[in-house]
Amino acid sequence: MRQNELVADTGGLLRALASTVDGKPTWPDYEAALLSASSVIVPSLVLAEVDYFLRVERQSMRKLVAEIFDPATRYEFESALPQDIVRALELDAKFKELKLGLVDGTVAAIAERREVYRVLTTDRDDFVPLRIGRYYRQPLVLVP
Repeated sequence: MRQNELVADTGGLLRALASTVDGKPTWPDYEAALLSASSVIVPSLVLAEVDYFLRVERQSMRKLVAEIFDPATRYEFESALPQDIVRALELDAKFKELKLGLVDGTVAAIAERREVYRVLTTDRDDFVPLRIGRYYRQPLVLVP
């Protein structure tokens, strides 16, 4: 496991970036997790879902995209590979009671492939019981 890297899920990323009118973090623990990470892997499907939630906040979305693709930031954009989509569907079928769906399944698949088991998320119902890896023994570490 790579130390201090994390994979961003939609809810976790949105909370980490949210701020009040006066610029203070709305969710300080999420912001702290984001800022303390050595790298933040943003799966392509997560970015698409974030775009949906920020559809009325286009300036915020443009700023986020610029930061994700700026090599000087801690963000890493991760395209979902065909094998990630296949694995996401396998995880969804294996843990059918969780109803993971494609985005959460892809977050888990990318975490598995990249061997980065820390996930910035609000979605504890899906990720706490989920196990990944060849023998489905590896839990994800939920942040914060």
